[in-house]
Amino acid sequence: MNTRQFFYLSLLSVATSAILIVSCQNKETEAVLEEGSFKLIQTQIFDKSCATSGCHASEQDASFKQHGLILTSNVSYDNLFNKLPKNSAAKTDSLRLVMPGNVAKSFLFTKLNCSAASLLSGKQYGNPMPLGANGLSVGEIEFIRKWIEAGAPRSGGSVDASLITNSVPLCGSTFGSTFTALEPPKASEGLQLHLEPFEVANTYERELFIRKPVGNTTELYINRIQSRMRPGSHHFILYDFKSLANLPAMGQVRDLRNADGTSNLLTFLSMQNHIFWAGTQTQEHDYSFPEGIALRIPPDYSFDFNSHYVNKTAGKIPGEVYVNLYKIDKAKVKIVANSLNLANESLNLPAGQRIVATKTFKFNKATKVLMLTSHNHKLGEKFVIKIVGGARNGEIVYESTDWEHPLIKNFPQALEFKAGEGLMSEITYNNTTNKTVRFGLTSEDEMGIIFGYYYEQ
Repeated sequence: MNTRQFFYLSLLSVATSAILIVSCQNKETEAVLEEGSFKLIQTQIFDKSCATSGCHASEQDASFKQHGLILTSNVSYDNLFNKLPKNSAAKTDSLRLVMPGNVAKSFLFTKLNCSAASLLSGKQYGNPMPLGANGLSVGEIEFIRKWIEAGAPRSGGSVDASLITNSVPLCGSTFGSTFTALEPPKASEGLQLHLEPFEVANTYERELFIRKPVGNTTELYINRIQSRMRPGSHHFILYDFKSLANLPAMGQVRDLRNADGTSNLLTFLSMQNHIFWAGTQTQEHDYSFPEGIALRIPPDYSFDFNSHYVNKTAGKIPGEVYVNLYKIDKAKVKIVANSLNLANESLNLPAGQRIVATKTFKFNKATKVLMLTSHNHKLGEKFVIKIVGGARNGEIVYESTDWEHPLIKNFPQALEFKAGEGLMSEITYNNTTNKTVRFGLTSEDEMGIIFGYYYEQ
């Protein structure tokens, strides 16, 4: 065999191998595309990005109490089709997890659409999913859209299956690549706070605190709070302090957890001096007080910045937060809003028992409540707030099952109370220890506190 013959034979062999490889790949692709539309959503999206350990795979997942949704193949369709979401804001807006034929009313689509982050501002729908990982591609989100529009059938290939193979990222080529800093307000309108980029290790959750100055030399009255966070953020909170004595060192990063996953006791203890001032669980947030109502910030003040990030990717990601505080002149302030701090300090939780602890708090004057959130420790399974007295007596206005990251619920229409009416905390505790647990400041103690915004009429 001469050199020329060998060359052509080698070329033919390479070409034949390439054809066989492409043929096999095409057959595999065709086999996938022959599945029904929902089966494709299950195998190509849910199984890979959602029904994973720690997310929507099991009732034993840490986040299950918060979302209440399992997306494994045996139950996902029944758990989605025309079902109410657990998110209270979405429920109030009459959304369903999947509303057949109506994408705008399908919570699943909203949560999976990473490009909708700005649309979620002020909705309290939570962050786009999957949290802490790459979002869906252009093809995947369009496939889900068309499936819902087609009536969300359980079986049948109602959607062009080739869409799902379009792998162009909807929100950038890498996780967090599309982030743009929040434009600061004009100096005459307000100021910007910035939590500088920090590292979140691969497949890790990081929650940290750092006390930072506001940068104001005179008192400020704030009537609008706007924030933006890099993708992967679970929440961000600005905390005020019950006592201004023995504050954490300025600028010191205090992680909630040590490298081995254990709690940092000193950080935990510093949290017991916190009062909620502002915060959100959405990537984009923009909250305005009613006209003439504002929060006051004393001169030369500081807040404790609290940021929690989730990274489920194989590489490191940055966390970063911007907050804009918009001010109004003191002359335009008719009412200074205050922070609620309603604590049940009479807790007595017997060893090895699950109990419901309640406490009623009545207002001495006519009061309007603008926001509610909660605080308890790890033994708390469910925190419910009810109205006490008046025409709405017994009505549930708040419910949270995530003690570490409780719901922050804003009320566009303030809850109105007459003198003598009020709120009741109803908290389910499961004391799995072998000793009685009472109210206290350590991680081995418990708490039950209603935080919020209010003003007296």
